[in-house]
Order: sequence, then structure tokens, then C-alpha cells
Amino acid sequence: MTTLDGYQIDDRMDDRTDPGQAPQPQGGPRREALGARRRAVAALFDPVTCRHLEELGVGPGWRCWEIGAGGATVAAWLAKKVGPTGKVVLTDTDVSWAEAATRPVESRVHRLGRDEPPGEGFDLVHARLALVGAPDRERALRTIIRALRPGGRLLVEDADLELQPLLCPEESGPEQQLANRLRLGLRRLLAEHGVDLAYGRRLPGLLREAGLRRVEADVYFPLASEACGELEVATVGQHREALVAAGVATAEEIDRHLAHVATGTMDLAATPLVSTRARRP
Repeated sequence: MTTLDGYQIDDRMDDRTDPGQAPQPQGGPRREALGARRRAVAALFDPVTCRHLEELGVGPGWRCWEIGAGGATVAAWLAKKVGPTGKVVLTDTDVSWAEAATRPVESRVHRLGRDEPPGEGFDLVHARLALVGAPDRERALRTIIRALRPGGRLLVEDADLELQPLLCPEESGPEQQLANRLRLGLRRLLAEHGVDLAYGRRLPGLLREAGLRRVEADVYFPLASEACGELEVATVGQHREALVAAGVATAEEIDRHLAHVATGTMDLAATPLVSTRARRP
């Protein structure tokens, strides 16, 4: 599993993964980078996600499927909302990171777009930063919708990397120019590996085409947050070798960029998150 700015890209850029098997848990620096990414994603996006979930009416007794590309924090929040009479199932390609942190939550290994859903009749399915990187986005979306009960709520939140493609929207100097060169180079790598850079904006239409009702969406665009810097450090750390190999930047330039980020003086942006919610008829 690899990521861009917090967004799961599954194994599209990892040729070490056997397509017929779930990715194996990662250790060492890679696990540390993934942990840093999850913490930054939670800090940036949990308030937006939880607002939408509140408005969808999540409450006691609900059965929820949380697709865990962003970590376990939303699953833990849901567990408190549904209480002892409800149920929360958290899935990801590797759930070893979640097992100790979310004991009230049932965690399962699941490959979105390949495996069948972990159950049926869910009152809520939530997927954040997961579909854009699924091996088969159409199948993944069908799987999610099929898991809902009639009247069940769906919240899908995903990236739109074309709405705002820059790391530094205010390109005021050489530091910002270097940052934007790295961001644009990584976007090109993702596009070459089949990632739909405009997927977020397509979600409302895709859900209407699938027959869902009450489709609504909004966009959240974080800017000048400490968590944006933490997310950038984790992202560049994960993709450092790929960026150098593709000629996007030298190792020295990447080190210089990370040093600039560490100063906290640049206004960094995370990629816009499109939150789309709907109901199954």
C-alpha cells in the first residue's frame, strides 16, 4: 500500500505485492511513516468526517462498516456512537495497526475491489481515501453499495488531486517552487499507475448512476496547518526512492525540501477531500 498526501493508492506503485495476496504488514521506517500519515490524516479530516456522520444520524444500535484507509480514529468514534447494541467492522489490507487501538471494534483484513463485503445489511458504510486507489474502483463501489440495507447511509470521501494540484498555492519563492515541483512530479507518477486524479468530483454522479438517493457533496481544502506539514514529511518519506528514480528531484533536493517544511514557515496545502453522502433506496 502506498499513498499520496494521505490518500491510499493500494499496491499500484508497489511491484513487490502479489496481486493474488493481501499485502503483508510493513515494519521499520515504512511502518513509522504509515503511522505518521494516519495521525496527520486524522488531525486534518476527522472533524469533517464526524460532522457528516453526525448529520447522517449515526446512533445506538447501528451496524457500521468502516473502510480504514485513514486509521482507526473514526471507527473508535463510531463505536462510542453505536454503543453496546451496535457493531462496527473496520477493514483494511493490513489491520495489525488497528487491533490494539480499537478493541470494541471488529477488525478484518479486506481488499477493497477484490473481496466480498464483510457482511450485509449495514446501516452505514464509510470509506475515506480508499476508492481512488482501489484496484477496481467500479467493483469496489458496487461492493460498498451492496453491503447497505435498504435506507442505509453511505459516506464516501476521496481525493480530487486536480481541484488544487499544488503543495504551496502561494508560490512566493524558491522553497515553494521546489515543493510544487515535487508535488506535481508525484501526481504524474500516480497518473502513470492508473490513479484517477479527478475521482473525487465524480463521486456524486457515480452514486446517482448507481441508484442512490439524497446525494450531496462538499469539498474540504486544508491549508496552513501543522498537520499538513506532518503529512508532507510522511508522504515524501514513503515516496523518496520513486521520486529520485523518476528524475523528479535529487536526494539533495528532497532533503532541502524536508528542511524547508520543518521550519514551519511555508503555507502547505493538503489535497482537497470530496465528501459525498447518499442513501440506498
